[in-house]
Parts: sequence; C-alpha cells; structure tokens
Amino acid sequence: MRPLEGITVVALEHAIAAPFCTRQLADLGARVIKVERPGVGDFARGYDKRVNGLASHFVWVNRSKESLTLDVKHPEAAKILDRIVADADVLVQNLAPGAAARLGLSYEALSPRYPKLIVCDISGYGDSGPYRDKKAYDLLIQSESGFLSTTGTPDAPAKAGCSIADIAAGMYAYTNVLAALLQRGRTGKGCRIDVSMLECMAEWMSFPLYYAYDGASPPPRAGASHATIYPYGPFPAGDGRSVMLGLQNEREWATFCDKALRQSELKADPRFNSASARSDHRTELREIIVAAFKDLTADQVVERLEEAQIGNAQMNDMHDLWKHAQLAARNRWTQVDSPAGPLPALLPPGAPEDFDIRMDAIPAIGEHTEAILAGLGYSKEDVARLRAESAV
Repeated sequence: MRPLEGITVVALEHAIAAPFCTRQLADLGARVIKVERPGVGDFARGYDKRVNGLASHFVWVNRSKESLTLDVKHPEAAKILDRIVADADVLVQNLAPGAAARLGLSYEALSPRYPKLIVCDISGYGDSGPYRDKKAYDLLIQSESGFLSTTGTPDAPAKAGCSIADIAAGMYAYTNVLAALLQRGRTGKGCRIDVSMLECMAEWMSFPLYYAYDGASPPPRAGASHATIYPYGPFPAGDGRSVMLGLQNEREWATFCDKALRQSELKADPRFNSASARSDHRTELREIIVAAFKDLTADQVVERLEEAQIGNAQMNDMHDLWKHAQLAARNRWTQVDSPAGPLPALLPPGAPEDFDIRMDAIPAIGEHTEAILAGLGYSKEDVARLRAESAV
C-alpha cells in the first residue's frame, strides 16, 4: 500500500509550483484531480513541444493525475467544485491572488462545512502585505529574493537554469501538506497552508543573507566558482574540457598540492596557507592550477583528484545527464504513458523500497472529465449538455 492511498487532492493549478507539489503527492498514491480550462488546459501545456509534441515542463510535473476540464466561471461550476471538494482531503491552488476566494474556495469559506479539509494556497508573496497582489513569476522572485545578486559573473547576474523559485515553493507546499495530514490524523482537523514563493527563496538564501549580516559585504558573484572558498569551481584541462573541483579544508589543500598539482612547496606559501588567503589570492592560484593541468586531459585531471580524494565532477550537459552511468546503475529510470506514447521518467528520489511509487500516465486535456462527473452523479446527458455549453 502506498502511503497516500485513499487521499484525494483537488488541484486548481498551473505552471510549476502547485503541479510539482501535487505530482509528488500523486507519486505516493494520492488521487489528484487536476482542474483545467476547457480547450487549452494548464497553460504550461503550451510552453514548448520538445517531448514528442508535449511540453517539457508539463511532462515533468503532471504524471499520475486525472484531468477535469471546467470553466470555473460557468454558473454550474461552483456546484461541481463543491461536490468534488466535499470528498477531498486536500485542496491545492496557485491561481491569481484572490481568485480562489472569489470562487468560494478559500479556507475560511470551506472549513465550516468541511472541517477536515486541508487548503494549501501557493502565491508569489503571500495573502497579506503590500506585495500581495503583485505578479510573481519564477524569474521575478529570483530577482526579488536577492538570488540574482549572488549568481552570474562580476559583470552580470544570471538566473538559475531551472525554475528554482517554483521548485522551492512546490517543495514547501508538499512537505507542509504531508505534515498537515499527520496533524489531522491526531486532531481530526484540517488547516490552511500559505506558501509564499518569496519566503521560500528567502529561506534558501539564508547563507548569503547571514553572510551579509549587519551591513557586511554580501558574497560576490563568482560565476561557477564558490564566492568565498577557493579553489572551488571549474578549471580547464589541456584537452579543452573542464573539471569541477572543490576543496573544503587545510588537509585537502595539502593533499591537493602534493598529489594533484605535484607542487608540495605551495602548502607553505603565505598566499595560500589558509582558506581566506587562497580566496584573497584566487587570481594567482588559478594561474598555477591552470598551468599544472594544461598538459593533462580532463580524465587525467580527474584521476589525480581521485587519487588525492579531492571532490570533483564532470561538467555535464543535459545529454550527459540522460546517459549518466550512476543513474543507470541505480535503475533510476522507468517509463510513463502519455498522449504521445511511452516516455522515460526518473523515479522520485529517496522513495522507500517497500512500496511501488506511482508512475501513471500524463493526462490529456480533460481525459477524465466524464468519469469524474459520473462519479459525482452526472448522467451522460448532463455531461453532453455541459460540453455543449463549453462548461467542461
């Protein structure tokens, strides 16, 4: 039995944050009913066509869900939503600020009738404060949270290559829903969860935040290198490839000098004999490292680093990740069905081995509409009427 079997989640969601939360609930066995706009569905379906005609974002975060199309502004929509919510354990939404409340789907409106219901609201800035109604996309939150001030080069900031603010919000929504289910098991009562993308990113930014405590200088943008520890980042080898390496302490620095650089005299060099000194003299140290590696291939550099037990990594791209030997050795790949046929999918990290993670199909728009409405007592004639009225 999967941990969340018997749990029903209603999701008024789009893009990434809420869908990532609910997909993970579905992974653990929850039934997730995804409410989408008739005809077009979740707008993330149209982001691109990179996965056999399907959007890469949508494929990632929407497997194992049931798709119900519903025009939430149709006169009968409120009754349909109320019937669905009546049997639900969790409602997750990331509509525009205030939209769920206008639909009668706020925790305050629902909890008197459904006291066991858990309502999770995901927004850019939370439901109060001067920024409450401000539009919030992933890149905007990366900027507002100060994330962009710490990434990129000294000359220009750079955003994260994935939707990091959405992912942060989705993860905190997911973990708080799990905690709320545990709490409900003890108290019998539901609750409201208010997840702010800004607050999630502010939590994740707390190292640089504390580093700049009380007016101190914030960590500088250092590209792919570490802002305060050196050497820690990418270094070129003689074959044109780069190797990522990282040193954490003085013991590793000594071994690095002996076995990787093969210049033991650098251990006592006053420019490099402490972490702060190495960071202060990173230009000179980089020149020494690059010179030491210039006659070696990347594989030979890695071999030296492994011998010295220095942390290192390949500078992989997405093609390398698809065929990563470690993922293959640990059997992390499986398949899911989709409207475009079977697709590869990664198993969720950390899942226990005593139950099978749910890896069901990615739904077509409205694929489950008739079945869901039939379960609510609607006849085929009722559904045909609703379709004729463009309600579903």
